Amino acid sequence: MGASHSHHHKHCHSHQSPINICTKKVQHDPFLQPITIQYDPQTSRKIVNMGHCFNVEFDDTTDMSVLSDGPLTGYYRLRQFHFHWGTTDEDGSEHVIDGRVYPAEMHIVHWNSQKYMSFEEASNHADGLAVIGILLEIGETNTVLQTIIDHLHEVKTKGKEHSFKRYHLSSLLPEDLNYWTYPGSLTTEPYFECVTWIVLQEAIPISSQQLAQFRSLLCTSEYENPVPILENHRPVQRVHDRVVRSSRMINNNSY
Repeated sequence: MGASHSHHHKHCHSHQSPINICTKKVQHDPFLQPITIQYDPQTSRKIVNMGHCFNVEFDDTTDMSVLSDGPLTGYYRLRQFHFHWGTTDEDGSEHVIDGRVYPAEMHIVHWNSQKYMSFEEASNHADGLAVIGILLEIGETNTVLQTIIDHLHEVKTKGKEHSFKRYHLSSLLPEDLNYWTYPGSLTTEPYFECVTWIVLQEAIPISSQQLAQFRSLLCTSEYENPVPILENHRPVQRVHDRVVRSSRMINNNSY
């Protein structure tokens, strides 16, 4: 099943991401467990300007920082997180909720280290990656985010990296870890359909000034004419036959 299954997906492209999550069509799944997050601050390594965004990268040679439970079988190792944003505060998120676009979205990328030998191998399989998507909304200054933003001037141009140690990623997450989940893809090249998406239902705050710092990063390298990364989000894709499941009971008192 493994390889041929995901291989088949790559060619028919019916499981692409991101999508518009229509909450009326979402199915509550009583068997979905809460997600379990065990992130060790010792695994954070560096911030890297990728040219289209910046990554905060982690040491993924051991299972020190892992995501498990929820819709997942086994442990998925933390590899990196990054953000997507837009030219203004009006848009920037990749996932859209009932047609509502958020100003930015954070993706925490993990790979199935119980089943596969490497991130590269995992990304060739439908159950290879698990990505937590967190929507950002304009609010007060986010002090946990500011720790990252303070270092962005060190990685202003494409290819630059800067040491970044002991980051408490758990502190960045919202209090409520209820989520929507569906099978999808990477939202950047090569768009492999290898991702179990876990989109959190509670957004986290970022100030307008903080978000502006993301747009000051450059997609050009040091000796080129500077071009800022003004936006880097992929448009929503067709849902096709996929069902989005929710970990939260749907009633009038909650979401």
